[in-house]
Amino acid sequence: MALFRSLVVLLLLAAFSMTTGAGQAQTPEASEAPARAETGGAQTLEDILARQRGEQIDDSFRRTEIGDPGAAATMNEMLGTLGGASDSDVWRALRYNQADVQVSSRVAAAEVLMQDGGMRWLEFRSGPLKTYGGYLLLGMLAVLVVFFALRGRIRIDGEKTGRRMLRFSAIERFAHWMLAGSFILLAITGLVQLFGRAFIIPLIGREAFAPVALAGKWVHNNFAWPFMLALLMVIVFWLVHNLPNRHDLKWLAKGGGLFSKGTHPPAKKFNAGQKLIFWAVVVLGLSISASGLALLFPFQMPLFAVTFEKLNALGLPQLFGYGALPEVLAPHEEMQLAQAWHAIVAFVFMAIIMAHIYLGSVGMEGAFDAMGSGEVEEQWAKEHHSLWFEEEKEKQATASKKPAAQPAE
Repeated sequence: MALFRSLVVLLLLAAFSMTTGAGQAQTPEASEAPARAETGGAQTLEDILARQRGEQIDDSFRRTEIGDPGAAATMNEMLGTLGGASDSDVWRALRYNQADVQVSSRVAAAEVLMQDGGMRWLEFRSGPLKTYGGYLLLGMLAVLVVFFALRGRIRIDGEKTGRRMLRFSAIERFAHWMLAGSFILLAITGLVQLFGRAFIIPLIGREAFAPVALAGKWVHNNFAWPFMLALLMVIVFWLVHNLPNRHDLKWLAKGGGLFSKGTHPPAKKFNAGQKLIFWAVVVLGLSISASGLALLFPFQMPLFAVTFEKLNALGLPQLFGYGALPEVLAPHEEMQLAQAWHAIVAFVFMAIIMAHIYLGSVGMEGAFDAMGSGEVEEQWAKEHHSLWFEEEKEKQATASKKPAAQPAE
């Protein structure tokens, strides 16, 4: 019984202490005052964590603690050269825009020297960007594997003629392969820069990865130029052939014949599927080039503040339930947004090109020849681009009927 009474007393004491502790936790002054006192009136760990989470904190306890240069000791007194403000006081004054400091940009000095948005950019880059970007590429690869397993290689249905016809000239193929080759190098080096720490360093170590990352950065920066040049060449060569026409709707309605054998909807030099690829390359290519130039020339090509201003004027953010986008951005914020946008567009771009590479190689018989030798089997042209095939045959017939030029006497 004595033991039982002792246990009851201990339980009652524990319950009383828990109740008292809960009551103290409900009183902010009781919990916050000792924590603030422990730091001598400075910020606490909870203040730092809250700021990193992007939460607003009451910083009035340190906003005015910026020193007093007027109270500094004279040069002939003890510690006179240190002035009346410590390093911490100076940085605190910068953070709260109370320092007499000018910067070259139009924004406040604090937004240039101390830019907390870098934490949000870093969390996005190491979190959602890697996760969803990786899933997008793996998902596209899985779709192509399943499609190939179900459909197999798209063969030429009719009997091959053995005759070939020119589809793309040498200069067109040069522009295509320069665009494709530079894009593949940019894609690989970009993925190395993003995923290298997580996947390559554990395999080869930090010492071996360092020169790989450095070389990848050089390749990424310099092969951007042939990519942009080839993009402009492709636009000039093929823009007129990729304008929409009424035959595109028929092609899309039948799925281009990709899902059923013996179905070949009519198409000109480029079918609707190829036109979608072309316009995706143009739009994404120009967008990724613009953000890439902003990254190559930091702080010299601000893109987003101007863009946000135009979007606000059109009322698009409000249309989707958002507030006005910021129209004044620090140079660091411009760079962070440019890098994030560059990477998002790159992932979408890579996923689309994966499908294009599949259909242009193992996915369709005879398709690679168009960009390989530039000549395709006539039966392939007749099945996949019947309208273009007829136009080319008509041109050949017209040319053969023209009388040969008479030699000059």
